[in-house]
Amino acid sequence: MKLRGRLLTAFLIIAALPMILLLITGGTLVRYQTNSIEENYDIKSDTIQVVTNPLRILNRITRSVYNEIIITEMNEPEKFEDKEYIEYLNEQLTAKYSFIAVRKGNDIIYNGNEDKFEKISRQLPEFSNNNIDIDGGFYIDGEYPFLLKQQDFHFTDGTKGSIFIITDVTTLIPLIKSFIYQIICSAILIMLITSSVLIIWIYRSILRPINILHAATNAMKEGNLDYSIEGDPEDEIGRLCEDFEEMRIRLKELIDVRLKYEEDTKELISNISHDLKTPITAIKGYAEGIMDGVADTDEKREKYLRTIYTKANDMSILVDELSFYSKIDCNTMPYNFTFINLHDYFTDCIEEISLDLEVKNIEITYNNETNKDLVVHADAEQLKRVISNIIGNSVKYIVNRKGLIQIRIKDAGEFVEVAVEDNGQGIPGKDLPHVFDRFYRGDASRNSSRGGTGLGLAIVKTIIQDHMGNVRVESEEGKGTTIYFTLKKYEEEKRKDE
Repeated sequence: MKLRGRLLTAFLIIAALPMILLLITGGTLVRYQTNSIEENYDIKSDTIQVVTNPLRILNRITRSVYNEIIITEMNEPEKFEDKEYIEYLNEQLTAKYSFIAVRKGNDIIYNGNEDKFEKISRQLPEFSNNNIDIDGGFYIDGEYPFLLKQQDFHFTDGTKGSIFIITDVTTLIPLIKSFIYQIICSAILIMLITSSVLIIWIYRSILRPINILHAATNAMKEGNLDYSIEGDPEDEIGRLCEDFEEMRIRLKELIDVRLKYEEDTKELISNISHDLKTPITAIKGYAEGIMDGVADTDEKREKYLRTIYTKANDMSILVDELSFYSKIDCNTMPYNFTFINLHDYFTDCIEEISLDLEVKNIEITYNNETNKDLVVHADAEQLKRVISNIIGNSVKYIVNRKGLIQIRIKDAGEFVEVAVEDNGQGIPGKDLPHVFDRFYRGDASRNSSRGGTGLGLAIVKTIIQDHMGNVRVESEEGKGTTIYFTLKKYEEEKRKDE
């Protein structure tokens, strides 16, 4: 659920759930208390009156005694002069928070509760009072409010008399008080339960993911990039956790790449130090030989000078390769794309390379199965670097045999595929996945005569990919290696349209 939906749900729960629960609880308690009142006090009442009009309920409690007084006044008014009868009526009212008072003329001849009667005696109405309100009774307000029922009559001697049923309203019926307490306690309990449920729900759905995210942030701050978290994609916090996880993975990859780059750079420096040290040592030694007169013949001097030139040339090639790599690494490789006839280009290239290979006892063959008019859009100089690096890599691993390098070109749909195959010693299977990695050298021995920086095939891969092609390698130890790369065709019709 989205965060907006959760907040809306929480609002509805806060607004509606306590009200619904309170209505259900209140209705249940009202029905229960009403039944209890009806059973204990033998009265019938609407459920709502228990709450809205408790005075009416109190008035009804004394209705049976009041009815008896009316009947007695009509049939046997002399009974009101009988103290035992009056006390009998008073005993019936005592359990109902009421008592009897009898007035003869202006004098009170009987009251069932001296303490309470003294507080309200001056508020009793006169004879023949007609302010009847509820079921024969009416409410008298004041410092000590009470509910009053009055029945006027004449004593046997003709004196005016009144009998009063007085109900104390300062003390509600215990069941009604209990009902009020229960309603208050129920409301508090409902609010506590609702709040607890909401707090738990909000904690589980909002605060806990935030705490997890906070812990992950602290772990990352401490350098732990392996602290993984998961999020629910259905809500905003979950998506934030997913974004954080993606950021963590990306950051870890970048740091790993950076660390690998630093390791490769250290290895490169070590390789360069070794590869430069060897020719520099040779140049220095042969130069000292010339200066010290060791090369005392023209033949020796020529040999020493040729060796110095060769070693200097090797250093120049190494420096050029490093310079070219720096351009690749900084994405500042200069390209000059032109339309190249593939057949003519490779024919010229093979003729140039074959002269150098012939000296090294390596034969090179060339077979082009494509149309002689086929054109590619490429940088001629960089494409030549690709071929030179591949063939140079092959030459290093052709040992103790008659060398053979075969170049084959064939059609591959929208591309042409160039294969450069040699009969060298091959590449071990464990090294095949890494041959195009920068600085990778299958021959780890620093004393190897093959040398190299491990950049040649990495440069090949970069150049071919920049030409929208692909490069791959196949090799078998003891038999040789084949490197394939593709170049995208460029149709003659497209070139004319441009």
